[in-house]
Amino acid sequence: MTPPVQVDWTALRAQARDAMSRAYAPYSGYPVGAAALVNDGRTLIGCNVENASYGLSLCAECALISDLFTHRPDTTTTPRLIAFTCVDGTGALLVPCGRCRQLLYEHGGPELLVDTTAGIRPLSELLPDAFGPGHLRG
Repeated sequence: MTPPVQVDWTALRAQARDAMSRAYAPYSGYPVGAAALVNDGRTLIGCNVENASYGLSLCAECALISDLFTHRPDTTTTPRLIAFTCVDGTGALLVPCGRCRQLLYEHGGPELLVDTTAGIRPLSELLPDAFGPGHLRG
């Protein structure tokens, strides 16, 4: 059995706040930052990037997932998120939208620890009965 991962939630939140300060949100004025711990030891960050065509805007979680693969040190293994936090423009905790929960599920699974205003919760509680890669395999 794998021992539980020790997560420095204070440091992870600080990194999400730093990412939020880099957001490009000229239309909504709603900057968002995210940070996650990866099973290979990396910590990733992402911020939202808006577009004049609102539907083309990128959530902070999208930027973070792109970084998960863009800068992975080992392309022979698939990295997995193990802890995630997200903050709004005031630095307060923000729970991911449904689309982003699905994105996080794909790359962290039901056991991904998510920082919420109700405490640290597994993603399975925020996205019950999720559809995932296992549904597409025979």
